[in-house]
Amino acid sequence: MWNVEEFARAAGVTVDELAAYVAESQSGVTPVIRRRPPGELAERLGLARWIREGRMTVEAYGEFLRGYLAEGTRMHHPAYLGHQIAAPDFPAALADFVHGATNNPMAVYEMGASAATVEFEVLRWMLGKVGFGEAGGGVLTHGGSLANLTALLAARAAAAPDAWTDGVPGDLALLAPASAHYSLSRAAAILGLGERAVMPLDVDGLGRVDVARLPAALERVREAGRRPMALVANACATGTGLYDDLRGIGEFCAESGVWFHVDGAHGASALLAAEHRHLLDGIELADSLIWDAHKMLRTSSLAAAVLTRREGDLDAAFQQRASYLFYGEQGFDLIGRTVECSKAELGLKIFLNLAWRGERGLGEHVARQYATAHRFWELAGERPGFECPYEPESNIVCFRYGTADPVDLRERLMADGAFQLTSAEIGGVRHLRVTVMAPATDDKTLEALLDRITELGGSEFRSPPSGR
Repeated sequence: MWNVEEFARAAGVTVDELAAYVAESQSGVTPVIRRRPPGELAERLGLARWIREGRMTVEAYGEFLRGYLAEGTRMHHPAYLGHQIAAPDFPAALADFVHGATNNPMAVYEMGASAATVEFEVLRWMLGKVGFGEAGGGVLTHGGSLANLTALLAARAAAAPDAWTDGVPGDLALLAPASAHYSLSRAAAILGLGERAVMPLDVDGLGRVDVARLPAALERVREAGRRPMALVANACATGTGLYDDLRGIGEFCAESGVWFHVDGAHGASALLAAEHRHLLDGIELADSLIWDAHKMLRTSSLAAAVLTRREGDLDAAFQQRASYLFYGEQGFDLIGRTVECSKAELGLKIFLNLAWRGERGLGEHVARQYATAHRFWELAGERPGFECPYEPESNIVCFRYGTADPVDLRERLMADGAFQLTSAEIGGVRHLRVTVMAPATDDKTLEALLDRITELGGSEFRSPPSGR
C-alpha cells in the first residue's frame, strides 16, 4: 500500500533539492561534470547497503538525493557544451513526475486514454509543422534510435511487403551519407539487411549529400544488383550540425521512386524558428521523418517522433498477433506502430512544454541556441590559432586549435569539470565540437572556454590566424 503522507513529504524534499540543483547548475558555480569511478561512487552513495538493507526514510532519502545530484553531468550548466541532450524545462519534469506516479502505458488506449489523446494531438501538431497534414501518421518512441528503426521498418514494408513473414530479400539497400547517425547502419543490421547493404552517398568536403551525384549513386546500387529501400538525408548532421539540401534530395527521390527518409532528430525543431525554417525547405517531400523533442524542444529524455507522409505506411511497418492484446476494437491503440508494448506517457512532456512556453517560446529557444553557436564561431575566428571549417547552421560548431590533439585537449578541458564538450571527424580530421544546449550559456562562458583552450594549448600549438 502506498503511504500517501510519506510520498508527499518525499516529493517535497525532491522538489526542493531539484530546484536548488538546477539553480546551482545554472549559476555555473559548480563543476559541470564529475566522473568518479563507479566503485568509488557506489561506496560514496552507500548503494550496496541500501540495496541489502532497505528501510530508507524521508530524511535519509534527502541526504542520498543531495549526494546523487552532486555527481554526474549538469545539463543546465552554462559550460555544458557536450552531447545533444536538452537542459529540460520544468514542465517536462512535471510530466515525468506525473508518469512516475500514474504509470499509464498508453500504447494500448484503455491503459491511458488521457496520455494517448495528448500524444495524438502533439503528433497532429508535429505533422502540421512538417507539412504532412491530415494524411500523415505518427507515433512517439523512446529515442531517435528506435524512431529511425521504426521509420525504416515502414520503408522496408513498402519495398518488400512480405519481409515480415517470409524474411528480408537479399537485394535491398539503404543509401546514406557517412555523416548519418550510427543508429541508421545499426537499424539496417537489425532489419536483416546487414551493414554491407548500407551504400554510401557522395558528399562534399563537409559531409553534406551532393545532390548532383545522386544519379550516379543510384546507378551504383543497381549495378551491384540491389534495389534501394530508402535514401537518408540529415537535418541536421549529428557531427557538424549542417543540413542537407532536402528539396533537391526529395525531388530526386520522388522522380526515382525511392523512399526518402529524413533524420531530423536534432534539427527539425528549427521549423519553429522563423529565421531558420528555410534550412528545412523540402522536408514535406519526405516519406518518413524523425524529430526528437529531447534535444531542442527542452523535454527530458526520451521523446522522439516518427512521422510519415502517408499514415498507412506507418501502420504497415509492424504485424502482430497476441490473443491477450489484439481482439475487438483497437481503433485508438498505438501499439501497432511501435517496437514498444509498454510505452511511457511521452506526449505529456512535449505538451506541457508547449502549454507553458508555446510554439513561439520554443522557437525562440532554438533561435537563441543557434545564435550562441554562431557567436562562438565569431569569437573563435577573432583569436589566433583557432580554425573553424564552416560557418555553423545550427547550435553545433566544430573547430581546432593549432596542432593540439583534440582528444587530448578535450580530456584536459574536462579534467577539472570546468567544461564538457565533445569531438567529431570532418573529412577524416578530428575536431573539437561545441553543442550549445543550456540556456545559461553566454558570451562569458564562450570567452572562458576559448581562454582555457589557449592556456592548455600552450605556445607550441599556436598558429597564425586562418581564414574561414
